[in-house]
Amino acid sequence: MVMAEGAAVLRRNRPGTKAKDFYNWQDESFEEMDSTLAVQQYIQQNIRSDCANIDKILEPPEGQDEGVWKYEHLRYGALGECHPDTCTQMTATEQWIFLCAAHKTPKECPAIDYTRHTLDGAACLLNSNKYFPSRVSIKESSVAKLGSVCRRIYRIFSHAYFHHRQIFDKYENETFLCHRFTRFVMKYNLMSKDNLIVPILEEEVQNTSSAGESEA
Repeated sequence: MVMAEGAAVLRRNRPGTKAKDFYNWQDESFEEMDSTLAVQQYIQQNIRSDCANIDKILEPPEGQDEGVWKYEHLRYGALGECHPDTCTQMTATEQWIFLCAAHKTPKECPAIDYTRHTLDGAACLLNSNKYFPSRVSIKESSVAKLGSVCRRIYRIFSHAYFHHRQIFDKYENETFLCHRFTRFVMKYNLMSKDNLIVPILEEEVQNTSSAGESEA
């Protein structure tokens, strides 16, 4: 909803707002976002503005605490579409089988259950007042837990890519979520490159090279 010039802008979708009118307000600079949720709002704003502009989405505002920046990016979820009868294990190709850490002793789970357990566990951790009592500053010991969350969430992408490719491609073309997540973990060294098995950035490089050869 957009207010008259000089009045405060209410950045909220009122009940009954039509889909075409969602987020119909001007963007704010990060400095104007006077809220403890400013980092979250800034990330959301950049994604809504252009979800394909991953460089801008991952670039933190000047002076922003890196731990908070990584934490807020991880609050965005992942995707998973499968059935326990057809995906009895959490796999990515025939070489990777992942055990679910949600149990007392890690064990195999159907992929859809692994996805639920992983996202539920990530949500519980990232919303924990014990580890993340503040959205303004975060202890290094808590930041260190983000790598484990990233690895588990990434397995959902890899399963979707190798076993539900059509659904993956449709969703990815609309959101660039796997692109953004992959670039995010690489930018902040949250995962080993050996574990980044979805060749999504390789395809990006190949497409760029092909375009360059065509122009030449």
